[in-house]
Amino acid sequence: MKPINEAKVTFLSRSSNEGFARTVAACFAAQLDPTLDEVNDIKTAVSEAVTNCIVHAYPDKLGMVTMRLRLFEDNMLEIVIKDSGVGISDVEKARKPLYTTGGADRAGMGFTIMESFMDALKVRSAQGKGTTVTMRRRVSRRLGG
Repeated sequence: MKPINEAKVTFLSRSSNEGFARTVAACFAAQLDPTLDEVNDIKTAVSEAVTNCIVHAYPDKLGMVTMRLRLFEDNMLEIVIKDSGVGISDVEKARKPLYTTGGADRAGMGFTIMESFMDALKVRSAQGKGTTVTMRRRVSRRLGG
């Protein structure tokens, strides 16, 4: 299916850019006239994905993070967050709640949170080459608005 609108942004893996990514995703999703709860869910999922890039993909250096947003006719929003960092050695293990490689200050709930706020979550990764997280969320059509 061909998207009816799309955007792509690339930014450094600085923690200050997590808020930038959340705002970009919210602004792009706004064309679907989402509820406040839907916007907050999208922003939270994006925050978790970008934070994973900042903390895990580039633990000792800055790197680039790319976010691609696409909108389809059926009110489906697709957000792809990609890095070229260290990669995930065991994606299945990393997706389990409470698993983290980020130390004692990390909760290990990033993928679980993304999955709970989106309709679909796909994670592809290769060690030394990076990780791609694809999230999809259908935004409700509102009557009279």
